[in-house]
Amino acid sequence: MAANNGSVKKHRFSTVIPSLGFALDGSKIRREAKRSRLLENLSSLAIGAMERLERGAIANGSENRMVGHYWLRAPELAPTDAIRASIEETRTSIYEFTRKVHRGEIMANGRHFTHLLCIGIGGSALGPQLLCDALRPPRSPMEVFFIDNTDPDGFVRCFLAVENHLDRTLVLVTSKSGSTPEPRNALVSTVEFFHSRGIRFADRAIAITGEGSSLHRQAVWEKWLGTFPMWDWVGGRTSITSAVGLLPAALCGVNVEAFLNGAAAMDRHTRGLENNPALLLAQCWYHAVEGKGKRDMVILPYRDALSLFPRYLQQLVMESLGKRCNRQGEEVWQGVSVYGNKGSTDQHAYIQQLRDGPNNFFATFIGVLNRQRFNGDVDFLSSLITASDYLEGFLLGTQAALNENGRQTISITLDKLDAFSLGMLIALYERAVGFYAEFIDINAYDQPGVEAGKKAAARILALKEKVLNYLGKQRKSMIPEASIIAKQLECKDDVEMIAILLQRMGYGDV
Repeated sequence: MAANNGSVKKHRFSTVIPSLGFALDGSKIRREAKRSRLLENLSSLAIGAMERLERGAIANGSENRMVGHYWLRAPELAPTDAIRASIEETRTSIYEFTRKVHRGEIMANGRHFTHLLCIGIGGSALGPQLLCDALRPPRSPMEVFFIDNTDPDGFVRCFLAVENHLDRTLVLVTSKSGSTPEPRNALVSTVEFFHSRGIRFADRAIAITGEGSSLHRQAVWEKWLGTFPMWDWVGGRTSITSAVGLLPAALCGVNVEAFLNGAAAMDRHTRGLENNPALLLAQCWYHAVEGKGKRDMVILPYRDALSLFPRYLQQLVMESLGKRCNRQGEEVWQGVSVYGNKGSTDQHAYIQQLRDGPNNFFATFIGVLNRQRFNGDVDFLSSLITASDYLEGFLLGTQAALNENGRQTISITLDKLDAFSLGMLIALYERAVGFYAEFIDINAYDQPGVEAGKKAAARILALKEKVLNYLGKQRKSMIPEASIIAKQLECKDDVEMIAILLQRMGYGDV
């Protein structure tokens, strides 16, 4: 990459921003002339839509709310003084709370906190997991564990990991509404575990939640250590630069201020039509998938610290872009499937299919330049070739092998991987998702499919409760039949589901 002189170098399908230590090359994406002409108009519209979003326009129509995660790293852009002040006060509170925990000014029963247990689901877990895994220093002030599912075996694994340090364990519970079943179940189980060991839970608990939520009321009533806000204008999948991501990361020793600065820097570089890497990335997607999701997005980061990045992007991209209808209510069945894993692991995993199998994907290679030798970076083959060089060689070689076979690829290159550059990456993809959604005229900021899944799960749980109540009134020797139960419960349309529930409860083939 060129010297860090602050200039921007841009070719038709690539851009280099030396001041950010960032480069993006989309030249290996095939472009069709008619689609390119269409994108010229769509790109102007997308920039306008992003400007309105940042000014506070209602973006989530189904919930009648703004979408303001960009204000989290630039509070001065917030549409009201109240929002700006709330962001700034929360950031200050995060820094102050973290300092007090690390200095031992906040303790439980006179013991320093050395372990952190985070409870959340979806973006409330993926964001902090990515930050802590990628950026937590080797001598982190706290060991961190996550409960991100309603799996009782998962609960036990985490409880056993902290059992010998329970009096030194701080618990962060993240749930905007406070009533989402997965974190609620984990919270109830965690409270019970602490109490079974004779340790008062409230003395070591923090809530990250919406003001006035059931979780917020519980934390206040039980006198937890404190609460931090989740605002209704920040969605879970874009909450990583809120307290959801910042607080656990800061407690683990991550430089969250640099992370925010990196996100803000990328935001600034992606607000205009010219030299806009997020717009270029979205345009590459549009060409690769032909505006209709015809190819999958494969994310290949060539650093262990970015192992969770494909998983993080899976939610960000698929929850945002996977929509049945466009803004006019017309069925369009849009979406881009995302999967990936770290390099060079994939030399021995699914690269074989990517090169020689169906041409139904485009791949993004994310690499980090080897500006300096790492401690322990042993020489191989000669005094000039190291393990880092091998990693770079696998990236460049694999990309070349795919290109030779007609596969489309994008490359993103960072000068180094740190809190600032990870903030840039997060912002790059957030804004690319927003731009691409404008290209295909869908709303990136609602999630009706997720809500439908939650409602379906609630209905099945209610049905199971009815079945259990019915079985409780029957003689033990009776073998229930799904059709009979459905008739008795006036649930004739649920015969198949009742049969499945009976089998899962151990009643055999009924």
